[in-house]
Amino acid sequence: MIIDLRSDTVTRPTAGMKEAMFSAPVGDDVFGEDPTVNALEEKAAKLFGMEAAIFCPSGTMTNQIAIRLHTRIQTEVICHKYSHVYLYEGGGIMSNSLASVKLLEGDLGKITADQVKAAINPDDVHAPETTLVSLENTMNKGGGSIYRLDEIKPIKELCIENGLKLHLDGARLFNALAESGESPEDWGAQFDTISICLSKGLGCPVGSLLLGSKADMKRARKVRKSWGGGMRQAGFLAAAGFYALDNHVQRLTEDHVRARALGKMLENLSFVPEVFPVATNIVIARLEGISPEDFMRKLSDQHIKSVKFGPDLVRFVTHLDFGDGELEEFGKRVARISF
Repeated sequence: MIIDLRSDTVTRPTAGMKEAMFSAPVGDDVFGEDPTVNALEEKAAKLFGMEAAIFCPSGTMTNQIAIRLHTRIQTEVICHKYSHVYLYEGGGIMSNSLASVKLLEGDLGKITADQVKAAINPDDVHAPETTLVSLENTMNKGGGSIYRLDEIKPIKELCIENGLKLHLDGARLFNALAESGESPEDWGAQFDTISICLSKGLGCPVGSLLLGSKADMKRARKVRKSWGGGMRQAGFLAAAGFYALDNHVQRLTEDHVRARALGKMLENLSFVPEVFPVATNIVIARLEGISPEDFMRKLSDQHIKSVKFGPDLVRFVTHLDFGDGELEEFGKRVARISF
């Protein structure tokens, strides 16, 4: 048995999800005629109390469309230096929107209103105009760390005061909400746009949604089309998302419980001096005396897959296909590793 903990994107559709996909009514989504896509977009927008949504192939596309909506040439995006929109989207902020980026430090990948306030550029011919703040919840490079609403609201107020837009890369937002108990609608009230990924913790094979105003989503469709993201009978994919929102949200806490147990197993290894605080389904282990490559080779020998996450870091992500049996087997296998 291979235990794949590289990401929560490695999940496969459940039997119920497959049935929903195969039986979905479909049409041409570029013409706005796919009933299942339309139903998914309406469901997601209503869930977050936002006006509209657009279904896209990936979270990178939804994030990059949002940035295009809120920036223009010679403007600037404020985000954490470890943000996915900056590190892992192929330089999209620059290549897609011709915008500059101001990178901030912050504990476990999170930034504060005070930091944002200090980062806003003055009205000066020498500086790009600050137009957008982008946050990430949960924070991937922060070990799945969580923003709470009381941390977001001061940033929102600051954005309103300064005429800035606020975007959320919510690829794992449902993981955060599962832990915080906060409502999607309360989060929708804070942001101009929110990206939510269906193919991570929710277990879909493909797809993300961008949520926002009707006017922004109308513009988003034109951007999506120009980037090749207009899909035809996309309802087969959207049906998976609809099923996931109904059936896979409540179970996310199971992934978090297993992640915390997995973290404790790693802490018992002599060459792991630190495991980042495990808030959701991401576990990051810091190594000492060995390289990530050496550790990952040992893991591979035990048929465990993980990813390097820094010069001395390795990441593991629990998910829908990692149950209690896999967790028990993981503990047995890592206990055999020595250097």
